Formats: sequence, structure tokens, C-alpha cells
Amino acid sequence: MLPAESRIRHAGDFRDTLRQGVRCGRTSLVLHARRTPLADSRAGFIVSRAVGNAVHRNRVKRRLRHLAAASLPSTPFSVDLVVRALPAATRGDLAGDFHSALAICLDRLAA
Repeated sequence: MLPAESRIRHAGDFRDTLRQGVRCGRTSLVLHARRTPLADSRAGFIVSRAVGNAVHRNRVKRRLRHLAAASLPSTPFSVDLVVRALPAATRGDLAGDFHSALAICLDRLAA
């Protein structure tokens, strides 16, 4: 489970990460990341109705929260992540896409 202090909750934080961060797209998701001066890394999720009905959207959000909770503590520096799920998230390789997008975004931020 993703702790409350590890979640992005405010619209301004989402907006700043989307506008100022790096972007990496995959078939099932688009990941935006930016460095943050905060002590802990945080994650936020955007899952629109295009993904499916409420059952599918909530299932995708739960899977993404689980992936983020496992990956955020191992990041080399504090980051804010915004993960936007695409319609293919219900039937694609969500874990593989998340990990590959996260690795590329972290490489771009480290450079």
C-alpha cells in the first residue's frame, strides 16, 4: 500500500510535474517525473473513463499504486511521479511498462 505521505494530492503538484518533468510513454501508460526537494518520493495517478468502467479503472489504480509503492523507496533521489493510464492498461503488460518507463525517466533526470 502506498502511504499517504507518498501520494500527490494537490492539483498544483500534478500540474508542476506534468509541465516541468520528463515524460516517457509506453503502450499502457505515460509516466511523468521530476526531481523534488522533499525527503520522500511521491506518486499520483490519472485514470480516465477511457480506460474502462469503474471496476477496470479501480483495478488499474490499485495495480499502479502497488507498483509505485514497491519502486519509490529504491529511487536514487526524491521524485514526483504522475502516471497516466491509457486504455491499453487493462489488457497490457502494466508492470513491465511501468518499470521500463520509470527507468528511462530516472536516467533522464540523473543526466
